[in-house]
Amino acid sequence: MTDNSSEQFLESILKAKASKDWEAVSSLIPYFKYLGMEVHETDNKFTCRLPQEKKFTGNPTLPALHGGVVGAFLESTALVHLLLTQEITQLPKIITFTVDYLRSAKVEECFAEAVITKPGRRVANMRVRAWQKDRNKPIATANANFLVS
Repeated sequence: MTDNSSEQFLESILKAKASKDWEAVSSLIPYFKYLGMEVHETDNKFTCRLPQEKKFTGNPTLPALHGGVVGAFLESTALVHLLLTQEITQLPKIITFTVDYLRSAKVEECFAEAVITKPGRRVANMRVRAWQKDRNKPIATANANFLVS
């Protein structure tokens, strides 16, 4: 992104945060739109939702979601959480992202939440967790580090 488009993106995020227009956040990034990802806020916690889509099937014999879709959903959730909960002056850049796949994800809707474990001045460390029907049975977790300044 050029400096001008980065500034416009950050301004759009700030406007969405001020008006609590989480649908606008989802529509700002084309990949989020492709995934159909939605952002919901409940009790000052953000949860992302990935809708049930046949096009995300990776193994039709099980059937199961493609691991890349699950990983992208976790990464997207981490980025959304960072943008919405922190005072960001520039776009965060991913440093590392590690996914642990815990069970096959059925071709059903998925949910994910992120937690910032260390909000440093330069690097933010995060944990992300995705599940389907039961929050206590995660399908995947991730650890992420983002450069924030």
